[in-house]
Amino acid sequence: MSKVRAAITAVNAWTPEYILTNAELETMVDTSDEWIRTRTGIHQRHILKGEGLGTSHIGIHAVNGLLEKKGIAATEIDLIICATTTPDMMFPATANIISDGVGATKAFSYDINAACSGFLFALETASKFIESGAYKKVIVVGADKMSSIIDYTDRTTCIIFGDGGGAVLLEPLEDGDGIQNSSLHTDGSGKVYLHQKAGGSAKPATAETVAAKEHFVFQDGRPVFKAAVKGMSSAINTVLAKNNLAVNDLDWLIPHQANIRILKSVANMIDIAEEKVVINIERYGNTTSGTIPICLWEWEDKFKKGDKIMLSAFGGGFTWGALYLTWAY
Repeated sequence: MSKVRAAITAVNAWTPEYILTNAELETMVDTSDEWIRTRTGIHQRHILKGEGLGTSHIGIHAVNGLLEKKGIAATEIDLIICATTTPDMMFPATANIISDGVGATKAFSYDINAACSGFLFALETASKFIESGAYKKVIVVGADKMSSIIDYTDRTTCIIFGDGGGAVLLEPLEDGDGIQNSSLHTDGSGKVYLHQKAGGSAKPATAETVAAKEHFVFQDGRPVFKAAVKGMSSAINTVLAKNNLAVNDLDWLIPHQANIRILKSVANMIDIAEEKVVINIERYGNTTSGTIPICLWEWEDKFKKGDKIMLSAFGGGFTWGALYLTWAY
């Protein structure tokens, strides 16, 4: 019998209606459209507006659309894993709220937080549930409402991030296609360069932490840039070697949409053809856990069964990695 692999059999994404353009940001903070484009590649980003709407709102839309596309009922889902850095609340898990919102009453669910690498870590985790034979239908959601932790007076971060996310359905396949393997890593010493200082158990929220703006994203761009390029390119090369592949064998590279300079630097480091690199950062910005599933959704009609696809990401913590799959439909 052939090895059972976890294959992506459907993908969907959802982004909020409101679009925050560079032109509008010019009225909010000391920046310019030209400055933003040349440094990040971003032209606009989607922002979730509305009282009481959190990351689960994005996830529910993404999952409902996925179920409709695939023509299956929510009660057929065995497990939902949500990768997010911006959960609706500390508990319950955002995945629990999504499960309730879509009617997945027979599924268990939980969250994974690995910052921008979360979707990759969740995919790898979900694939093992499928490969073991424990479950047949697993949904992985990658979604974030980054606007909830962004200081819109800080031009170094507010220009980068947007809200949105997507979901994929994993099912068992025995024809060789699906998730093959990965190389995933963490280095907690990187926390000093990219983090949210307050709001956790080490530094709970107080009037002082709010006044000091310690509940927003802090990023030291230069060391993050260097670590991201090195980590992503190294992980990609490791996975290529694992699978006896040359970079030219890949049909697509889907990197986390962090910054256009990072994306181009990684592509140059591994020497992959430009037309094989999936980039949509100009329209969505950095949606953290949401970037890769949004890319999968936008490029879905360009993929062919058997296409060799490399996913790669880097996030705060530091976290990073690459995952190789062959497209299943």
